[in-house]
Amino acid sequence: MPTSSASTTDSARSSNGGVQSLERAFDLLERMADAGGEVGLSELSASSGLPLPTIHRLMRTLVACGYVRQQPNRRYALGPRLIRLGESASRLLGTWARPYLARLVEETGETANMALLDGDEIVYVAQVPSKHSMRMFTEVGRRVLPHSTGVGKALLAGFPPEEVRALLARTGMPAATEKTITTPDGFLAALEDVRNNGYAVDDSEQEVGVRCLAVSVPNSPTAAAISISGPAGRVTEAATDKIVPVLQQVAGELSEALASQNQA
Repeated sequence: MPTSSASTTDSARSSNGGVQSLERAFDLLERMADAGGEVGLSELSASSGLPLPTIHRLMRTLVACGYVRQQPNRRYALGPRLIRLGESASRLLGTWARPYLARLVEETGETANMALLDGDEIVYVAQVPSKHSMRMFTEVGRRVLPHSTGVGKALLAGFPPEEVRALLARTGMPAATEKTITTPDGFLAALEDVRNNGYAVDDSEQEVGVRCLAVSVPNSPTAAAISISGPAGRVTEAATDKIVPVLQQVAGELSEALASQNQA
């Protein structure tokens, strides 16, 4: 007696009503990203708990679709087709964030930004400029190294020290200004300050005369941070005491909004 299509479909469903093979495929993509973008099948099997034949079948499908490519050394790497998806998702995330950034501008008077950690770099995905004639401007889409930025510190403060050191070894720590932190130990000490204080500071480390305050967005689907930036003469220590609570509140509200989008 032939197996019914209904029973076959049911067996492919996950416990939450989704499609199990899709859930597994996306889980493998995320594990590849966490591993730096290139892994072997045995590594994926060890981390995911899935049998090798299952992983091989899923990876074959992802390769055929262009989301994964197989290297000459037989290892698998994230494929170029993911770039378009990532860029579109980043733009949409920036669109969702703009009303929150606009509120930051209204309450602090300074330019507000949102940035993501993309690989080893920081990419700015949204900005709302200050209404002051003298204001900071960062082009959306601009990429910078994390060691010289407030958003970079805010994002990496949640990473284990060994992962931060590995990232810094890959990127190097060139000086953008004479105040840029250029040693791993110095940067790790700055990250400890971020964890203790609840916010990050870029004090003329990326651009001379520009001060930036940043916080991470809790529980963001991808590592994200928001910040305000302005002339050091306006973003003073006294102003910091007023701005940081606003940053933290807006980051929390943005986190809740992103969570509700994920559940929709």
